[in-house]
Amino acid sequence: MEKAKISVIQLFALMFIFEMGTALVVNYGAYAGKDAWLSILLAMCGGIVLFFIYYFLFRQYPNLLLTGYIREIFGKYIGWIVGLLYCLYFLYVCGRNVRELGDLLVSSTLSETPLLAINLSLVLVMCYVIHLGVEVVGRTAEVFMVILLLLGAGGNFFVLVSGDVDFHQIRPFLEHGWKPIFTTTFPHLLIFPFGEMIAFTMLLPYLNRPQLVKRVWLAALISSGLILSWMFVLNTSVLGIDVMQRSVFPTLTAVGKVNLFDFIERLDAIVVFTLLITVFFKASIYLYAAVIGIADLFKLNNYHQILLPIGTVVIFLSLSMASSFSEHTKEGFLFNYLAVIPFIILPVLLLLVSIIRKQFKKKMN
Repeated sequence: MEKAKISVIQLFALMFIFEMGTALVVNYGAYAGKDAWLSILLAMCGGIVLFFIYYFLFRQYPNLLLTGYIREIFGKYIGWIVGLLYCLYFLYVCGRNVRELGDLLVSSTLSETPLLAINLSLVLVMCYVIHLGVEVVGRTAEVFMVILLLLGAGGNFFVLVSGDVDFHQIRPFLEHGWKPIFTTTFPHLLIFPFGEMIAFTMLLPYLNRPQLVKRVWLAALISSGLILSWMFVLNTSVLGIDVMQRSVFPTLTAVGKVNLFDFIERLDAIVVFTLLITVFFKASIYLYAAVIGIADLFKLNNYHQILLPIGTVVIFLSLSMASSFSEHTKEGFLFNYLAVIPFIILPVLLLLVSIIRKQFKKKMN
């Protein structure tokens, strides 16, 4: 661990932007049809349950990273292997986020730019900021969260006054019953993005006021869940559920329809810049979590010496994981089922083993 501290506001900014991530722009939750907004709220409630699992483990080992207390609970050797698997997972998801941003930029604004150039530029900037330390990442997020909120408020305002919004398109409620809502909530919406917050178990020991972890985490989780649910309602009200389900980037399409007085138009740049901010921080947190986790497992003095090589791995992953964005999306759909293991099953197992060992020690004493 580096000797650094981040404030409560900075942690909230990181968590909030992280939760927004690509979920703000991609076709999020549309498998549930018109009731996807309800699926998102249910997934948010599931994310709160997961939080208390992560929080209990943090309270037991407040000065250890996830890779540290996994070894304390599972033992030196099994814990080391599980910790390494978590780090590899963080790298894989980091690559997925970089790829999603690259595909959006290529399809919307930089159609003649090679995907390699976009991904390489993004990862190099990420490596530079992470090299400066987690405090710099936190301070940067604090500034960009204000920009993100202003962009979001502006984009929502222009869409609402554009005349394209028809809230009747979100009706009827429970058109196909509860089954599609529950099957979409678990595992897909629960895993992405609410379960992904497990990455912050690698950052919590840096918080300067650890007693406020619960308030910060829940505030970020609930506020982001409400915004994601609202964005689905807004996009569906503009596009209709059929277009919404077919669109790769529905938020981009919805905002792109704005045309006020033949003067205010081409506002899709707001969406592109928003995604650039959210993906940059989300991918940076994943990359940082992987790097400090690997440094912890291999007992390195600092993570700087492995940062650039691991960043190169992320670039390779982002380019090679899929031949097209549609294939990339299908892989992500299947990956959500596998992600149940690191997000839900393993944390629950860690919790149970920790409680059993604690009770056993009490009896021995």
